[in-house]
Amino acid sequence: MPTSNFMLPVYYLRQIADQIRDSGGDVRRWMEQNQIAESQLSDSQVLLPFATFHQLVLDARTITGDAALGLHVGARLGVSAHGILGYAAISSATLRQTVELFERYIALRTPMVTVSHRIEGEQFQVRFQPQHPLGEIQDTVLEAVVLTVKNVLDYVTAGEFQISRVAFSFAAPTYAPLANELFGMAVSFGESWTGFSLPLEAMDMPLKMADQLTYSEAASLCQNAFEHLERSGNLAARIRKILQEQRPFPALNEVAGIFHLTPRTLHRRLLDEGTSFNEILEQVRHVLAVEYLKAGQLDMQEIAWQLGYSDLSNFRRAFKRWEGVAPSSWKNRGQVRQSDTG
Repeated sequence: MPTSNFMLPVYYLRQIADQIRDSGGDVRRWMEQNQIAESQLSDSQVLLPFATFHQLVLDARTITGDAALGLHVGARLGVSAHGILGYAAISSATLRQTVELFERYIALRTPMVTVSHRIEGEQFQVRFQPQHPLGEIQDTVLEAVVLTVKNVLDYVTAGEFQISRVAFSFAAPTYAPLANELFGMAVSFGESWTGFSLPLEAMDMPLKMADQLTYSEAASLCQNAFEHLERSGNLAARIRKILQEQRPFPALNEVAGIFHLTPRTLHRRLLDEGTSFNEILEQVRHVLAVEYLKAGQLDMQEIAWQLGYSDLSNFRRAFKRWEGVAPSSWKNRGQVRQSDTG
């Protein structure tokens, strides 16, 4: 059962509904069994609790019998499906500018993941990370988001610049050949990160569809929408991003200083959003613990230290609370799944 407590827009449920229809499934029944009216799919103002979205995705996988649902949904998501963010991307001057748009404004479309980049030698890595514990649908969500952003970059470059690598941090699924087909290359699974790489030299080359005036207008609309999102209660997401990126984790008073707030005011504003600093920190530790174990590059003591636990036993107790099993058992279970699907 998911422990994340946040709200989601219905934007991308439409593509899941289309996938269900194409498989011969009953979309109305799929939605109504989760107490949602089919008419709500066309209402961009509708927000769903994550627990409801989580169940909808699980039900969609069952109805369609499609373990690769994330890939099929990602393939459906054209540039126009991303609203004003997609409109801005089309008119970007360079690939770097397009990636920066998604880094800055992905929250306008989904709060489930963050986008960042890292330069490794001659490669520009676009990385995706869950912003919340996503439970059983995490791999599905990551597949959909990575594929759709890759397809946006393909669109804005008219296919001129090809990605050089695709990586996922989870074990290779049985439908890996489909992933290879949709990404146009052999996808690497069981890696320490999730995302794709492009040649660094391609990032600042001018794009043929660039339009500075259109880009400026669209980016301004994105910024206005983002500021509205922040005013309406997005402080928790901003704090979560800081905690994901900084080691050691900053303390409450340090984070309050970043936002020019007193610790008391920060605490009160988070309570207004239905959460707390400790709850956000717990969620970040949970997400990172799973990612570290999947990557397999750190031992238990190193993972505990990375997550701010001075005592390994405290990390083990926390992990068992999150996942129901000890981290060693969870890791062994994942290795068994990987060998079964290899």
